[in-house]
Amino acid sequence: MAFELPALPYDYDALAPFMSRETLEYHHDKHHKAYVDNGNKLAAEAGLENLSLEEIVKQSYGKNAGLFNNAGQHYNHLHFWHWLKKNGGGKKLPGALEKAVESDLGGYDKFRTDFIAAGTTQFGSGWAWLSVKDGKLEISKTPNGENPLVHGATPILGVDVWEHSYYIDYRNARPKYLEAFVDSLINWDYVLELYEKAK
Repeated sequence: MAFELPALPYDYDALAPFMSRETLEYHHDKHHKAYVDNGNKLAAEAGLENLSLEEIVKQSYGKNAGLFNNAGQHYNHLHFWHWLKKNGGGKKLPGALEKAVESDLGGYDKFRTDFIAAGTTQFGSGWAWLSVKDGKLEISKTPNGENPLVHGATPILGVDVWEHSYYIDYRNARPKYLEAFVDSLINWDYVLELYEKAK
């Protein structure tokens, strides 16, 4: 399955002022495109180009770092663009998700604090995640392009904490970017869709 760079599901200006056109142009058009181009080349060299993206991520983990990093980042970003939306975020979660956050994570406010803390304390580049593992929600963080797929979990929300995702808009203030992500950008409908599939 060839990797392809999808179009953004909204206009480049749609997420301002929380994420600027300039950030999206660099992050999507240059960084994500590089993962796609490198991933295609490395998957072909490894003879894995006919597998699904999830399979390529799982099979290259711990065996082929170059392919894993690019395939992992492609997988992460395919979802990342859909985890964002204009007028998103906030604590109005769809019913089933609200119940799960309440029972598994101690409620929305605790989720918000713990999710932002996971992203803030991820040393260097990486991601913070909300995933389903063994039927329950959990918050985690991973370095670089790694994601919960390789730890037996299904990611339903992730935030990119590589500097290219926030430095233009927030400089070195990663916590401010994470607060803006949770409070103003999360597409909870997409999170719910993934949650229902993961269950």
